[in-house]
Amino acid sequence: MAPVGRRQFLIAACAIIVVPSAEAQQPGFRRIGFLVAGSSASLGHLLEAMRQRLRELGWVEGQNFVIEARWAEGEVARLPQLAAELVRLRVDVVVAGGAPAVQAAQRASTVIPIIMGAVNDPVRLGFVASLGRPGGNITGLGNMGDETTGKLVELAREIAPDALRAAVLMSGDAASQTKWDDAQKAGNALRFPLIPVKATNPSEIESAFAKILKEQAGALIVPADTFLNTQRKKIVELASRNNLPSVYARREFAEDGGLVSYGLSLTDVFRRCGDYIDRILKGMKPGDLPVELPTKFELVVNLKTAKLLGITIPMLVLLRADHVIE
Repeated sequence: MAPVGRRQFLIAACAIIVVPSAEAQQPGFRRIGFLVAGSSASLGHLLEAMRQRLRELGWVEGQNFVIEARWAEGEVARLPQLAAELVRLRVDVVVAGGAPAVQAAQRASTVIPIIMGAVNDPVRLGFVASLGRPGGNITGLGNMGDETTGKLVELAREIAPDALRAAVLMSGDAASQTKWDDAQKAGNALRFPLIPVKATNPSEIESAFAKILKEQAGALIVPADTFLNTQRKKIVELASRNNLPSVYARREFAEDGGLVSYGLSLTDVFRRCGDYIDRILKGMKPGDLPVELPTKFELVVNLKTAKLLGITIPMLVLLRADHVIE
């Protein structure tokens, strides 16, 4: 039998042994930050699309990477705090959805690679030096918002030919002025007067609709906007309640009961973010990876909503539709 002193020594030695975690045991283990203004309920499918692409590229969650997701739950003002949390966690890369999230991540770190998810005109916003050679620590995917916003104005004119004017709903984010400029350009070309309406937080959405009705807008246009996408169910419900023909830049609006949507597929964008993650974690610098622009746009028409509103969708619009919800 071992002497008491030796036994106590062995017990004490065992007590201080720390079994390394699964993460610590793997030198190649990576942390991926995911930062968006929305909630997991409204935008969780985008995170899943990114996950799926990473699996296809050979990454195994829990074995060689983990995702640190941060959701602002529709409160854009929380993004800087959440970005700072990701920096403290020493993530290897941050995927930021939309201009406000990219801006928050950019201010939090000039070193950690940042991948943009669907940002309109990242050069004008100061996120990258150029699309071909971004420089710095940011790259990712643009959203061609200048083209899609103009198309939304054209669609609003088509589905509401008797409307004297249309309202353009924006959140006042960094890209809102650009979107308004693009909308006005298209509106002037069509001789279709537009009214800018702002909703910066959830409590302002109903007052925004009150202004739309007061101004007697005969149609509603909702350009690509991260915050407004998080509030899409409320926006769609108010548009339906007020019998307002509406067009949206995101397919998710049409799927949630919106009348018509036209724009890129956010699901495809966040799948592509998986490719950027893979390249960066394998050693490529974000500043050397060109910013991608979408080449495919989807026109979705919700005929269920059209029938409820008593609106006849022009045949030319239906013939162009990529998907019709019946």
